[in-house]
Amino acid sequence: MSHDLFEAARDAMARCHAPYSQFPVGAAIRADDGRIYTGANIEVASYPEGWCAETTAIGHMIMGGGLRIVEAAVIAQKKVGCTPCGGCRQRLAEFSDAGTKIHLCDMNGVIQTVTIGELLPYAFDAEALK
Repeated sequence: MSHDLFEAARDAMARCHAPYSQFPVGAAIRADDGRIYTGANIEVASYPEGWCAETTAIGHMIMGGGLRIVEAAVIAQKKVGCTPCGGCRQRLAEFSDAGTKIHLCDMNGVIQTVTIGELLPYAFDAEALK
């Protein structure tokens, strides 16, 4: 089931805009509606004010009608098993739960699967705002 996410993330990575870092990243998320939403990192001249692949994918999910992340895949061309950055870990946690699977990939497929709870064990959540 995760192979389709890997392929979608890899394809998304090919559409990145990373002229400053030269660090292409792609992400794909499967939402609660069953659809796959993708994103790539997009950099701007006021680097690092661009947005990450995971952020782009989450934006596509919300705009497409998805509400929750069921699982996700992340791939970076230059780093095997690249994990989401800290900000993206928080964003992923916001739209999932601690058990949501995050598949870390290389250029050939999924190499490791972790949960968002393992990546961000003390996530700041909506309960903290009450």
